[in-house]
Amino acid sequence: MNTAALNRFEKSPKILRSIKKFLGPTGFGLLVALILELIIFASLSPYFFSSTNFSNIGRAMVIIGIGSIGATIVIISGGFDLSVGSVMAASGMLAAFVINQGQSNLVGVVLALMLGCVIGLLNGFVIGYLRINPLIATLAMLSIVRGLAYIISGGDAVVVSNSSFLAIGTDSLFGVPLTVWIFVTLFLSVGFLMPRTHFGRYVYAIGSNSRAARLAGIFVNRWTLIFYAFSGTTAALAGYVTVARTGQAEPSANIGAELDMITAVILGGASLSGGKGRLVGTFLAIVVLAILTNGLILIGVPSYWQLPVKGFVLMGAIIWGELHNASRDKS
Repeated sequence: MNTAALNRFEKSPKILRSIKKFLGPTGFGLLVALILELIIFASLSPYFFSSTNFSNIGRAMVIIGIGSIGATIVIISGGFDLSVGSVMAASGMLAAFVINQGQSNLVGVVLALMLGCVIGLLNGFVIGYLRINPLIATLAMLSIVRGLAYIISGGDAVVVSNSSFLAIGTDSLFGVPLTVWIFVTLFLSVGFLMPRTHFGRYVYAIGSNSRAARLAGIFVNRWTLIFYAFSGTTAALAGYVTVARTGQAEPSANIGAELDMITAVILGGASLSGGKGRLVGTFLAIVVLAILTNGLILIGVPSYWQLPVKGFVLMGAIIWGELHNASRDKS
């Protein structure tokens, strides 16, 4: 950090310094971007600041948000998981099939989570014990699991009419959608446990230097299993919520979801080389992307423009992160 920047930082109010310290440079930048988004879209659309619109924003970010929790853990640990979108589809399909057979919602969600966990364990085994590159291993698993979703359904969509199940995706509590409560509760729980458990500390240790972690007595392969199992489980929960929201499970559902999750994680400050990243950064990135998409729709920007806009946002975040890391290394 140069002298001028340091002086500006020291002159900022104490509460501002506390926020910067808690969020980190990337998180603080996202907070500023979020405030700017709110100001810009509120000035361009009279419908932006409405309870209905904010409810829509909340529901829109839940599915990617839940899956991004596991994706953040895997990327910080130095891994990569391209199979999450397929896991979402297969797990949602399994839950829909089970519930249509007369089983309870609890049985449906437990089986869905178990499927996601097993797929994650397989990813972790292939990557950790067989030493296969994470990109190749999870890309192969993407195809296998997507095929599994088609096999479970016979290639057709599975429509769910169970009202109590559909209520999970449509009902609200204190004016906030239930799915948003699930998402926020999961984020807060994992964020609280990360610095207080071996799970969280080992994520950073292994991601920073897996060889040093192994020499320090950490069972790297075993923890790799756990990290990918966690990613598969959160993806499965996201798939369950997808079906509860839409009322049907499709084998082609959630195609491209893994790219949205990776975008959120990288935009939130995580490094693809591992060892860096914060859940709070991922959370802010998800909110920023959800509001960006919602705002563009409200002001009438065609949908085909949204993808390049998100791409520019991601590119900007990567450049910002690299410049910040370079300046920090020089100082």
